[in-house]
Amino acid sequence: MQITVLLRSEETADAIGLVEVVASAGWDGPPLHHHPFDETFYVLDGELTFQLGDDIRPAGPGEVVFAGGGSVHTLANLSPRHARYLVAVTPGGFERYFDKLAARAAGVEPPPTVAKGYPETTVVGPQIRQRLESERG
Repeated sequence: MQITVLLRSEETADAIGLVEVVASAGWDGPPLHHHPFDETFYVLDGELTFQLGDDIRPAGPGEVVFAGGGSVHTLANLSPRHARYLVAVTPGGFERYFDKLAARAAGVEPPPTVAKGYPETTVVGPQIRQRLESERG
C-alpha cells in the first residue's frame, strides 16, 4: 500500500484532509468501523469494494462513495490488480493517521503533526472478505 497525504487539516483551518492511496491487489482493508467524521472516496484506477451498513458494492474509476460521520463502513481491493483512490476527510484531522501509516511503511519518523492526534474509529465487524467467506459458509 502506498499513502500520500495531499492536503493537511493544518493547511485548511481543520476543514479537510485529502489522501491518495494505492491499494495492492487483494488488499483486505480495515475492519467494519465507524467514526465521527465524513469520508468521501473517489476511485481513480481499478476497482474497490465498499461496505456501507449491510450493503456491499463495487466502485470503479470516476465513482464516488460517501460515508457520513457515524455510518458503519469499510472498503477493500478484492480485485487482482492495484486500485488507486482519493479519500477526503471532513473535518480534517484523520489524515494524520494516514501520515502515521505512511511513515511506518517507509521506516521513517512521522511528521510532527501526527503528535496532535486524530479522531478514534470504533471497530464493529470484520473485513469485507471475512464477511463474504462466512456468508458462503
